[in-house]
Amino acid sequence: MAKVEFLSEETFKTKVFNFEKNKDWTFEGDKPCMIDFYADWCQPCKMVAPILEELSDEYNGKIDIYKIDTEVERNLAGMFGIQSIPSLLFVPKEGQPQMAVGALPKETFKKAIADVLKVEEPSA
Repeated sequence: MAKVEFLSEETFKTKVFNFEKNKDWTFEGDKPCMIDFYADWCQPCKMVAPILEELSDEYNGKIDIYKIDTEVERNLAGMFGIQSIPSLLFVPKEGQPQMAVGALPKETFKKAIADVLKVEEPSA
């Protein structure tokens, strides 16, 4: 069962973007990913969490899903200019990441996974 993984600044540098080494966006991961910027006190974030768990299972092995606690990782939140949470960063293997803000329905996530990450929904 795929798990949503929590990132610290250190693991972010190895799995997503090493901002100490690169000025320009360079993706370090081996498959596209989604990053959920959240906080424990945020109600909409709590609504998104189970959806992300489901997507993590459904797209197991095709995409990685990460979470970053904006209260703990203030530097990362600042780097992406996170103003409101939840904010979700969709990171394709090639090209620039795209940000979506708010508690989105599952279908919207699936559309973004297809459009931005170029990963088709696995057939049941």
